[in-house]
Amino acid sequence: MNLGPLPTAWPPADADHVLVSGAAMAAIEQELFASGLPVEALMEKAALAVSRRLAERQGRDRQDGLLVLVGPGHNGGDGLVVAREWHLAGGRVRIWCPFERRRPLTEAHLRHARWLGIPLLEAPPDPGDPALWVDALFGIGQHRPAGPLIEALLEERQRRRPGALVAIDVPTGLDADDGVLLGGVAATAATTYTIGLIKRGLVQDAALRWVGRLERIDLGLPAALLVQPGGEPLLGLGPADPSSAPWPVPDPAAGKYARGRLLVVAGSRRFRGAAHLALAGATASGCGSLRAALPQEITPHLWQIHPHVVLEPGLGATPAGGLALADLGEGWLDRLDAVLLGPGLGGIDPAGGPPAAAIDAQERQRWQDLADFEGLLVLDADGLNRLAALGSDWLRTRRGPTWITPHAEEFRRLFPDLAPLPRPEAAAAAARRSGASVLLKGARSVVAAPDGRGWQLLAACPEAARAGLGDVLAGYAAGRGALALAAIGQGGTPGADAVWLAAAALDHALAGVRSHRRHGAGGVTPLAVAKALENPEPLE
Repeated sequence: MNLGPLPTAWPPADADHVLVSGAAMAAIEQELFASGLPVEALMEKAALAVSRRLAERQGRDRQDGLLVLVGPGHNGGDGLVVAREWHLAGGRVRIWCPFERRRPLTEAHLRHARWLGIPLLEAPPDPGDPALWVDALFGIGQHRPAGPLIEALLEERQRRRPGALVAIDVPTGLDADDGVLLGGVAATAATTYTIGLIKRGLVQDAALRWVGRLERIDLGLPAALLVQPGGEPLLGLGPADPSSAPWPVPDPAAGKYARGRLLVVAGSRRFRGAAHLALAGATASGCGSLRAALPQEITPHLWQIHPHVVLEPGLGATPAGGLALADLGEGWLDRLDAVLLGPGLGGIDPAGGPPAAAIDAQERQRWQDLADFEGLLVLDADGLNRLAALGSDWLRTRRGPTWITPHAEEFRRLFPDLAPLPRPEAAAAAARRSGASVLLKGARSVVAAPDGRGWQLLAACPEAARAGLGDVLAGYAAGRGALALAAIGQGGTPGADAVWLAAAALDHALAGVRSHRRHGAGGVTPLAVAKALENPEPLE
């Protein structure tokens, strides 16, 4: 199927958004040095910026001072510049460097620090030390465990003085690319000051407990250096980005049918609430016409909760109590821009399958209908589990655009060989293989397009991780997709694009953040998130 007009690139591939590997950042630095920029100049620029951030953090209270943990490489040099500046400003500062060999520039900074009279600890510091610890041990250059001595020290520091350590660039013990532990433990940072560009490992789910608050130190890198070889960059999405998202604007005179026509197929005897939550998300999207094909048990009372939803005839149940897609009537996909299939559908095999054999001929016909449907199909939850029974190759048979929204386990069922990969790479490979846009859900969800573009959320609310939240997201994304398609106009060449899925995922994540601010941790319910989507006030 040919796509219609696609949105402009979003967000810009600038220093605020490009996420890089450690190797890519090192290559950028090497290109700067090859151009004539002295290594010393870049180190001073980065470390002075970190010093200013630390001064802002500590304010006028310098009594407890700093203890800088100095590594053998240039990350250690950054730490020594911070120590120097803190000392010259009248603050109390000490240094601990457990390495005998150091790079020449780091050695020179250490020699100057000793000349200034900054104390150098001979023995490992007391983990209960009242000073703020500055982790400048390894940065992006670490590829091996830090070793038993350092790991034990960092673990005991967090136990005895939680929140009293910050990291320069990357916390010690953490892989800068994948966010996984290199050994048994990493430095637990209250704040990580990442230098130049955000290292992609710092925003992976596995890294969040170690990274703390993430702050980027801008180096004023030339834009030409941000163009990465080998394809599209992975772009981070933060609170400032929704206002620039490239949603198509409907004609001001458009009626309800020209503002997105969405059908939600959701719910089952066991998971009745999933249908309500998906419809709440779809309602918050602003789509003009909302239809629903739901379990017979729900339909008689739905008008009291969602009076604007047009109901299709109620559907029966599979032997396992799941929604019987075979009961969908002929022409069920007529006059639609988008279909959401999946939240709370339940299973089809009473033995707990669903094996492919449990999908009968009538349900297979409904899946064939979906393959021929030229509008947007959004597959979520049990829709993905049923798809796994058919095989992910089915996605390639689709005539229209497809968005899939798996969590980790659903992804593993669909793409078992890709699941072990780091999340951005796994999502990208699945999108290329299937031709579908992939939203791989997590604490920091990843979105991948079949053409190689990728996005990752940089902000979300941990307290929003509750059953039903994904149903709201699926409904909202499908509704926004329907509205976008209608605004473009189908005319035989409907357009849909992964950038809209990324924008919808960001809206949903930030709605959780707003909900938390308004109601506290206990109030971040799926319905509260849906309400916050209806009123998208900007975050300060």
